[in-house]
Amino acid sequence: MLRITDARTGEPTDATPARRGLTRVEAHVPRPDTTGLRVLLVADVLVRALEISGTPVWTVLTGTEGRAELRARAAALGIRPFEDERDSGSGLGEAQVLRVRATETGTADGASGTDEAGLDMAVNDVAGKGEAASGLQVEVAPADAESGVADDERASALRLALLACPRREPLRLDEAALADAEDTLRRWRGAVATWATRPSGPIPDPVRQQLRAAWEDDLDVPAVLAVLRKVETSGTVPDGARFETYAYADRLLGLELTRDIGRETPS
Repeated sequence: MLRITDARTGEPTDATPARRGLTRVEAHVPRPDTTGLRVLLVADVLVRALEISGTPVWTVLTGTEGRAELRARAAALGIRPFEDERDSGSGLGEAQVLRVRATETGTADGASGTDEAGLDMAVNDVAGKGEAASGLQVEVAPADAESGVADDERASALRLALLACPRREPLRLDEAALADAEDTLRRWRGAVATWATRPSGPIPDPVRQQLRAAWEDDLDVPAVLAVLRKVETSGTVPDGARFETYAYADRLLGLELTRDIGRETPS
């Protein structure tokens, strides 16, 4: 079962009720900057993890200036649409609420304050709506990027670069980080396209368990990526099983790792 650290208590908590009732995931994004994209991306991956486990999810976007810009950038990153708060009504009888938001630390994107103050502001904002007593608070550290790095034309690499850093660690993206992400995506997509031509094979049980253990442990996406790197160079996992492993993990990651299958020239 997926367990998430509640930022208000610092304690890991089951993300969903035992009966897997409807879960609302709220992404609170004040601005369409790099931090806002990171918050929305974490919410997107959280939704994917819940859906893989069979949990029905209702997604809501709140607190956004420049909403049209955010939606355009999010779509380029492969983030699925979230419903606007004003259209969501008062609730659908959800059994759990997960609120994903940033702490307001100083960044080059223009945020200011301290981690502690930012978290207090976030909790007070929710409390003002009478909601602080329910649901879980999922904290995402700020992110910024050097000029020209967070270009929508490099959206897939930007998604990987954002996912590669633990979500509670502040992140500054530079050209080297994006270039490394581009190289990794090119290599993995080419490998997956090659593996797809080999006889199919099941995902080895230990590999499946490692993947699930990673993302169910506080949505540890960097650990998921580490498992894929091990599988890539493993001398014991057959190519067909490598393909199935990467396709399975991509249900969580959303990196389009299978997109080059059948293409003459990998992208």
